[in-house]
Formats: sequence, structure tokens, C-alpha cells
Amino acid sequence: MNKPAILGGTKVRKIPMPVRFAFGNKEQAEVLKMIKYYKAKNEDPKYSGLWEKKFCNEFNNFMGGGFTNAVASGTGAIYIAMKALELQPNSDVLISPVTCSGAFSCITEQGHTPVLVDSDKNSYNITLEQVKKRITSKTKLIQVTHAAGEPVRDIDKIVKFAKSKGILVLEDCSQAIGARIKNKLVGTFGDIAAFSTMYRKNLAANSSSGLVYTTNKRKYFKKILAYSDRGKILWNDQLDLRDPKYSLFPALNWNTDEFSCAIGLANLRRLSNTNKKRNYFLKKLVSEIINECEVCYPYNYHEGFAPFYFPIFVDQKKIKISKIRFAKALQNEGIPLGEHYGCLISTWKWARKYLKDKFVSKNALHARNQCFHLYLNENYKEKEIKDIVKAIKKVEMYFKK
Repeated sequence: MNKPAILGGTKVRKIPMPVRFAFGNKEQAEVLKMIKYYKAKNEDPKYSGLWEKKFCNEFNNFMGGGFTNAVASGTGAIYIAMKALELQPNSDVLISPVTCSGAFSCITEQGHTPVLVDSDKNSYNITLEQVKKRITSKTKLIQVTHAAGEPVRDIDKIVKFAKSKGILVLEDCSQAIGARIKNKLVGTFGDIAAFSTMYRKNLAANSSSGLVYTTNKRKYFKKILAYSDRGKILWNDQLDLRDPKYSLFPALNWNTDEFSCAIGLANLRRLSNTNKKRNYFLKKLVSEIINECEVCYPYNYHEGFAPFYFPIFVDQKKIKISKIRFAKALQNEGIPLGEHYGCLISTWKWARKYLKDKFVSKNALHARNQCFHLYLNENYKEKEIKDIVKAIKKVEMYFKK
């Protein structure tokens, strides 16, 4: 029997997997174009400049309409989105079980209380049924995370239910930019949406960056603009906005920059193709795993995904080792993956004192404990499918009962 590389055998994948290079030739060209523009004007690149306007306008077009503001980070996008909704003080905010600690902290830092919601079984995403179980008399917002590139399948039902209760919905689309459910893009269902566009995301606009989006200009967009830049009345170009006396209220500076927006603009222009290539790869990989593997099986996949990472489950009843050791054995075969995901609120000891109660998201924890996360990008092709499946089968064969 071929010994796994973790035990001294020869690894399946001897060369590194293809890298992404989100900062490619087109991104570089757009940055240089931006620099040339400002040099010709004899002006330093600024915030709220031409490339930010271009980036936001093209993102609006990508989303099928609406209003966007580019900001300094994904956490900042969630923070601004929540501020723009102007919740009552000390509100309860329902939050998805699998999310970023920044999303959690946006709730606590604004003086509200996080209320944890569980996911569906074998999923990281919430359902309407789970939401209904956790509604309180003080609930004013549901923070819905579309995790792992998977659109929340009940998002339309959750929004409809929330409206019937006078509750707002913020969609966190950071891990699912361009994902669709019922032929609608995530981010277009709720009252407001936030996107992380940091360097690892499907839409990458420099090291740290984000977008705030809404379809409701009258009610929310001016507030988004003001809360993103020290309370300024950014839509009034007759004012001297350097003078703080014209601000509407206290607020922080979450401005992004022209370099990030130039990178994001070029990256956005190939986002649809990025997601198309990732879905093509994933569809074929899922089919191969189902047909060829005995111990591993894929997450519930459909073509509405905007693949970011992909959970693969391990039937631990069929192997002699733990899921974590199984995943580490695959890593040693040259397959990049995360063996035990950490973005589950129920596992953060520091967060417990801030939660509404001692509720534990058992479904989400069970899903995490049964799977590892395959890392992927749009440059993965047939060779990578063969090597991933070959590595899984090799580790399965050696460690199965």
C-alpha cells in the first residue's frame, strides 16, 4: 500500500498548486493609469476621487442597480452599514454562527447585544426556522452571513419575515460576492449589504478594503456616506467639507484610497469570469469526489455559489484517525486546505460574556467538526482535480477501517 507522505511516503502533488495573482497585469495597468492621471493634474491621489467613483459605479452595474460606497475594510463596511440603519440603543442583533470576529465586534462596539443563531444541518448558513427560534422582543436587526461562497437559501423568506416584525436585515456578502439564489444576487435582498474586498476575496481591491451597498438611496445611502467620513455631507459640493462645522454628527473616518479602487475596478471587470471558472472547477470536482471517494463527500453545492473555500466532509466512522489528522495527511500530499475552521462564534471564549445567552450553535459546530476546507481559485483545472481526488483516495485507503 502506498504510504501517505505524512508517514514518510511520496506525496501526490510535488509542485505547488496554481496561485491566483489577483494583482495581475490588468490591475497593475489600472494603477499606473490612475497615477498618470493624478500626475498630469499635478495633484496627489485623494479619497473620494475619480477611481472610487468608477469602482462604485461599476459595482452598481454589476449588482443590477443600487448605490455603493467604497471603504477601508470589510469590517468597516459592516460597521458603517449598521450605523446607517440607526438602531435603537441596546438592541438585540441576530448573528450567523459562522462569521468574522469583525462582524461580531461591530455589534458590541455599537452598544448592542449579539444573539447567536444556529445554521441548518450540514451547513454554515442560517435558515428561517433557526431565525424564528432566536427572535427576542428587542431584536432590531438580523446580520445574515452568506458563508463559504454559498448564498443563504432562505434569504428571501428571512427578509419577508423580518419585515413583518419591523426588523432590519444586513447581508454580509464578504465570502460570496456574486453568488445567486433564485436568480438574484446576494446583497440585493436585505435593507443594506456589506462586502469585504480584501486581498483573499473573490473580488480583491488591495490588502484591506470593503464596500457598503443598498438599493434604498433616500433612506440609507446618504447616511452611509456620512457615517463613512466623519459625518460629512458628501453629496453637497457647495460646502467646504474640510470644515467640521458642516458635519451632521460624530462619525469615524473609514475612507479608502485611489490605489485600492483602481485595483478593485480591474478585479471587478473579471469577477463574473472568476466565479464562472471556479464553479466549473468545483462542479467537476464534486462529481469526481461523489463517484470516486469512499470516506469523503462534498458540501451541498449548486451553481449559484461564488466559491471562496469549499467544505469537504469526512465520514469519521469509516477511518481509524481523527478528521484533523486526516486533513493534515491531505495537506502533506500537497493539497492546500484548512483542517479545522476557527470562524465559529461558539468557539470564541472571549466572546461569551457579550452574547445574549449561553446558546451554542450545535449544527454549525457539528458541520465544522466533520469537514475540512479546500482552498481553491480560478486557476485550478483538470490536473488539480486529478491530484485532489488521488490524494483523498490515497489517504482514505491507508486510514480506512
